[in-house]
Amino acid sequence: MTDSSDVDDLAGALYGSIGLLARRLRQLQAPGELTLPERAALSRLDRGGPTTAAELARAEQITSQAMGTTLGGLEERGLVERRRDPHDGRRIIMSVTEAGVEVLRHKRDARSRQVAQALRERFTEAELATLKAAAPLIERLGDSF
Repeated sequence: MTDSSDVDDLAGALYGSIGLLARRLRQLQAPGELTLPERAALSRLDRGGPTTAAELARAEQITSQAMGTTLGGLEERGLVERRRDPHDGRRIIMSVTEAGVEVLRHKRDARSRQVAQALRERFTEAELATLKAAAPLIERLGDSF
């Protein structure tokens, strides 16, 4: 697939379908659950390990002020904690707490169960194999922005 129009068509199809999936998953959010920015920050800390608020803001492509607000709310609920950087006492490092990991696992489990049910009910074995092969590629695509 080296034809530029094919790549453009694929980009449009992925943008539309991933957007639809993201919207549907957001609709599953119940009151009191993490907001999308909170989930994103907590997930990034869980996957990537401790980091500064500024680094998180850059990774999530939001302002430092917005990330500070997000992290403040997570910290108030005991889901993240701040510590001084042992190598540079001027820097504050944020990390996910055990409670934060548990919240993420619970939310992932609930959403994952719903996705798994849809996969079991609506997809063939061949389609499931294709999705399994595509999942890491879609994650890599998301990380490239």
